[in-house]
Amino acid sequence: MLDLAQLAARVNGFASTAFRLETLDVYASSSDGGDVDRYLRGEDAPDPARKEPWLELLRSERAQGRVRQRVHVLASPIGGYMRYACEWGYAYNARAGEDIRILDLAERRRPAAVVEHDFWLVDDRDVIVMRYDAGGRFTAAELLPPSGLPRYQAARDAALEAAEPFAAWWRRHPEYYQANNQAA
Repeated sequence: MLDLAQLAARVNGFASTAFRLETLDVYASSSDGGDVDRYLRGEDAPDPARKEPWLELLRSERAQGRVRQRVHVLASPIGGYMRYACEWGYAYNARAGEDIRILDLAERRRPAAVVEHDFWLVDDRDVIVMRYDAGGRFTAAELLPPSGLPRYQAARDAALEAAEPFAAWWRRHPEYYQANNQAA
């Protein structure tokens, strides 16, 4: 098992590729700096002092030819947390260079190869399965043995193939934009 510091070092230290599959509707984290609550109150933008260093890291990775990818498996309609993740997270991250895609199970079928839990695939070599409690709080990260690699490579490939680029999915769903949900 990896603690948060070990997980961050392994993922952020990737040499060429870091892929993340996300499957939860809510992730509980104190690292958002209060942005979820600010978003749900209808404030204008994420805290730039907190967000900009992350965006600079994404731009730097892309400039170095390092590829960070993410597929979020969800089912429309989405709630407040996912609206926040899309509008104040994915929209900014994608513009900074992260390849983000959405697999909306209300619009497309989940390919059989796509697992139903969160994981990282780092440098096409290390599989890290993420564990969360019922409230979306991180509980553990498990580094799998190399024998698990083919299953997660297939899951990644199937997810990337089936998912839609975030920007296209987001443009088709203005009903989730903060401006259209001020009473939510």
